[in-house]
Amino acid sequence: MISVYHYMTVSAILFALGTYGVLTRRNAIVIFMCIELMLNSVNLTFIALSSHLQSMDGQIFVMFVMVVAAAEAAVGLALMITFYRNRDSIDVDDMNLLKL
Repeated sequence: MISVYHYMTVSAILFALGTYGVLTRRNAIVIFMCIELMLNSVNLTFIALSSHLQSMDGQIFVMFVMVVAAAEAAVGLALMITFYRNRDSIDVDDMNLLKL
C-alpha cells in the first residue's frame, strides 16, 4: 500500500533534483525547467497531505501554484526570447551584461 510517506519521499527527491539543476546549470531554459520541477514537487506534497488529512485546502493551494507557475513561465520565456534576440545566447553568465 502506498502511504503519504512514499509521496513525500518522491516529492523530496524531485525537489532536490530541481535544486541541484538550478544551482549547477548555466542555460536559462534548463534553470526554468528545474524551477518548474520544484514547483511540481511542492504540488505533489500539497496533494498528498490534502488527501491524507481529508481536506481540500491543499488542492486549492495547488491551483494557485499552477497559476503562478504559468505566469512565471510566460514572463520568463518572453525575457529569454528578448535576450536571445539581442545577444544570440541564453547563457546565464551573459545576462550580467545587462547591468549598467
